[in-house]
Amino acid sequence: MTASDEAGTGDGRTPRLGLGCAQLGNLGTAMTEERAHAVVGAALDVGCTHFDTAPHYGVGLSEERLGRALAGVPRGSYTLSTKVGRRLRPLRAGEQAPSEGFVDTPPRVREWDFTRDGVHRTLEASLKRLGTDHVETVYLHDVENHLPEVLATGYAALAELRAQKVVRAIGFGMNFSGALARLVTELDVDEVLCAGRWTLLDRSAHDDLLPACVRRGTRVVAGGVYNSGLLADPRPGAHFDYQPASPERVERAQRTAAVCARHGVPVRAAALRFPFAHPAVTSAVVGASSPEEVRENARLFTHDIPQALWQDLVTEHLLGADLPVPPSLSPPPSPSHFRPRSAGTPLAGPRPPT
Repeated sequence: MTASDEAGTGDGRTPRLGLGCAQLGNLGTAMTEERAHAVVGAALDVGCTHFDTAPHYGVGLSEERLGRALAGVPRGSYTLSTKVGRRLRPLRAGEQAPSEGFVDTPPRVREWDFTRDGVHRTLEASLKRLGTDHVETVYLHDVENHLPEVLATGYAALAELRAQKVVRAIGFGMNFSGALARLVTELDVDEVLCAGRWTLLDRSAHDDLLPACVRRGTRVVAGGVYNSGLLADPRPGAHFDYQPASPERVERAQRTAAVCARHGVPVRAAALRFPFAHPAVTSAVVGASSPEEVRENARLFTHDIPQALWQDLVTEHLLGADLPVPPSLSPPPSPSHFRPRSAGTPLAGPRPPT
């Protein structure tokens, strides 16, 4: 299988391996413009032709850099997802904004806004930063503490954009599988981005979100497959969910890595493949801070993983015996049971609110 499998599908499905673009917004550490362009170029070279970004990432810096890096690249050769819910505005004189994990960012501030006008204008601003007239997917972002506003106005605003064929697919992106499960159950969404809750270290989505997505025919994009770094490099001091990992988490990650090593498999390869064990998962997005990381992720995505590895993880109580495991070097289960949507022809950006 390749990173670019399913690219450009007519029903708006995200290609199977994409680039998460938080690092382009200087997440944790600053990235030069040249390196940002090199990261995007490497993704295109290896077939990671989906790019997931958000206004939240570097208060617009990620979208701006992604747009500049993709300038001149044929628009039909890649797909984009971005997010709404946080509207950006310029900093006022003397005002300071929380960094929220990003450094050296433009002088802007984030404000929650789930009104129809706010959702439409947030997407319109994203399109300008990205230098495009459309994106394939838009998520309402990190809304676990804003469900009343989402149910009152935010979802309807996003559904309107889908009805107008401004976007092909709509959904939600967050780290909380329970909230995602509720939204999938109550609303008509095409896709959700679930970060960190269906991984080798945290399988909570198996109990709530994934069954709901199968029932509703909602596609799942797996994010945070390395759980903020612990599964990429299991060592003391590594991060889990954006915080230093507990000794217990580190010990479990190291035991998992040891099982993988016995089979000649990098733990990152197993972490990247594992989410595809579930039929609701059709894609994964992975961040990278260098072109080398992009190429390594693409290589790991195609690494042969023997079934005995998963069996050993179960035997050592690192995976539950009731959990599905991925087939060896085989595509994810066919998403034929998911309802297709007609892509249509994207319009030139959101219609202005009336």
